[in-house]
This record gives sequence, C-alpha cells and structure tokens, in this order.
Amino acid sequence: MKNKKAFTLIELLVVIAIIALLIGILLPAIGKARDSARNVLSQNRMRQLNVGANSYAADNGDRIFSFSWTGYKPNPNGKGFVKTPYNVGCDETVLVATDLDASSAQIVEILRRVTGRCDDFDPTWTGRLWQRRWSHVTLLDYLSDTQPEQIASSPFDKNQLDWAADPLNYGPGSTVPYANGSPGAGYDSDGNWPNEQVRNKWAFASSYQTVPVAWNTDGIGTATYIPVADTPHLFQAYDPNRSGGQGIVRLGQRKYAQVAFPGGKVLQFEEFDRLSDRNGKYFAYPDAQCNLSFFDGSVRRLVTADANPGWNPRFPDQEWRQVYIPLDTFPEPEEGLGNGSPLCTRFRWTRFGLQGIDYGGEDVGRRQYPGLEPDTSAVDCGP
Repeated sequence: MKNKKAFTLIELLVVIAIIALLIGILLPAIGKARDSARNVLSQNRMRQLNVGANSYAADNGDRIFSFSWTGYKPNPNGKGFVKTPYNVGCDETVLVATDLDASSAQIVEILRRVTGRCDDFDPTWTGRLWQRRWSHVTLLDYLSDTQPEQIASSPFDKNQLDWAADPLNYGPGSTVPYANGSPGAGYDSDGNWPNEQVRNKWAFASSYQTVPVAWNTDGIGTATYIPVADTPHLFQAYDPNRSGGQGIVRLGQRKYAQVAFPGGKVLQFEEFDRLSDRNGKYFAYPDAQCNLSFFDGSVRRLVTADANPGWNPRFPDQEWRQVYIPLDTFPEPEEGLGNGSPLCTRFRWTRFGLQGIDYGGEDVGRRQYPGLEPDTSAVDCGP
C-alpha cells in the first residue's frame, strides 16, 4: 500500500499562518465577550448594592445609607461624645464635636470590629471626609459581616481588587495611592495621602462612588460641602450665611423621600469607563459611558454628555467644570499628565442636589436662572 505524502515545509507554514490568522481574528472577539461579561457582572453588583440600599432605608426610617453617628451631643464638657463598642479589647470613649468627627469614629469602629485589627485604625484621627469614597462601608456593615466585600469592586478595577485581596499591603512600595509619600509630577498633591490612616482604609473603598448629596446637604442656602478648583478628590465646607464662608455641615440623615426625580437622579457611578477604554476613561469625559445606579433602583450604562450640567453650590448660576487629576495608580488624563481640560462634573454635582435631575429631564437650574448659558470659552456643558 502506498504511503500518504507527508506535509511539505511550505504546506506546514501555510497551516500555521492560517491558524495564526484565525487566532488573530478570534482573540478580539473573545476579549470583547469577556469584557461584556465583566460589565454585566459590574452592573449586577451595582444592582445588589441598590437592593441593599432599599432594605437599609426600610429598616432605618427611609434614610439613604451613610455614616449615621452624629456630633453635637451635649455632655458636661459641652462637647459631643460617642461611646464605641469596639470589642477585641478596644473599648474606649471618643469625644466628637461634629458629624465629621462622629463619622471618623464610626468607620474605625466598623473596620476594627470586622477585621479584629484594633491597633491599625485610630478613631481620634479626623483629617478626612470619609463619606466621599467610603459611604458604602455602612451599607455593607448592614448587609454583611465581611469587609472588604466583593460587590464593592468592579471586575474591571484591578487596583481595588488587588487592595481588597491584600488589605495589609499599604506600606511603602505598595500600589495604594501615595504609599511612598512621593507623588509624581502632575498628580494630586494632597499632603494627607501618605498618612497611614488614609492608606490603610483603601482596601475597604469601592469602585462605585456615592454622589455627595446622598450624605451632604443640597447646598441651597445652608452649609454644605462643595468641590474645590485644584483637585477633584477633595471637598471643602462652605456656608453662605457666615462671613468667610466656612461653616459646619450636617452630614447623613438624607431620605429617599427627598429625591425629586428618582428615575433620573444618579445614586452611585463607576468612576471610570473601562468597557470603552481598557486604560479607563474618567467618568466626566463627555464620551464616557459608565455604569450608573439610580435612586429608583435601576442600573444603566449611559453617555456622560447626555446628563445635565453640574454645579458648585457656591456659584449657583454657573456650570461647574473641573480638571481631572489622577491619583498615582489611577488612569491618566487623555491629554497626558498636567494637560487635562476642564470637564463638566454633571451627575457628581447635580444642581440642587436631591431636588435636581441628571437624565431624562431639563436641568432645573435653567428655570431658576433663565440667563444660565453654556460657557463656550471652555467646555460646552449644555444639552
């Protein structure tokens, strides 16, 4: 019987080339399918948080989840106080004067209790507005005995996933922002980042930011926290009724009943669009499409430019724009470090807070401020 002819070298190379071509064609499709699956998982995690938020409200007088301990409680010294049930040998009394002090004590109580790390968290250090990135800690404490909790991290967010997987890795050389205390050129230069009491909490942060008005005031004629011009990561207290503008802001205690447009007002948002851009596109870029959860419980992936313009309560007749400055491990601006363009803050700083609307309706500010027009010298925030 005659033997079959073996492959020639040319035929073998042709077969290899065809296989390589097929792999080249299929890999992007596989990558897109994987990214789509991750995005579905991210949306599901946001939905779980929304369901938990509604349960929290049902059990807590309709309140939106946030730090609930408050200051201004009188005692013989005229100061507020919180008695913290720390367990694991950490019982102590913490004196607090404001809601900000109380929230600092509360996050420490939660993290000490769920981790058993008594000495790592200092309740007397009150140099941070923990509500900005850690409001969900109180919701997870209501839902679970475990933190960090997986549903707080987007499947795309490698930074947050790495920190959550190794909560004790926050020293020099770690990937936590400013772990070595040496911010690079063009990065946010907040001097508190190297502080251990900031870094050791990063593992418990979330990929999903809660909008400020969920724990802040609406900023209409009362003390409130407002954005600052030189960084998107810090807020400052402002009181229109006090000389110099510095006031004490009441925190938390916001209710779902105060939300005027629950289907059009964002509650939480992904800080970066990683489905459209593998490197991560900051939510405020007009073409970003981040996953957003709304007060009505829905989760949608929407284009940022379709949202109404944002504001700074200190300048109510203007549309607020801010340059994106990354933290050390966060995606860089599209224009490169130090070259960012002013971006409309939109649903992060909704005009009139819980009384305002982000999607599906006219910006209520245009009714109160008929002369409000987009500033065409910067970025057009208008519809």
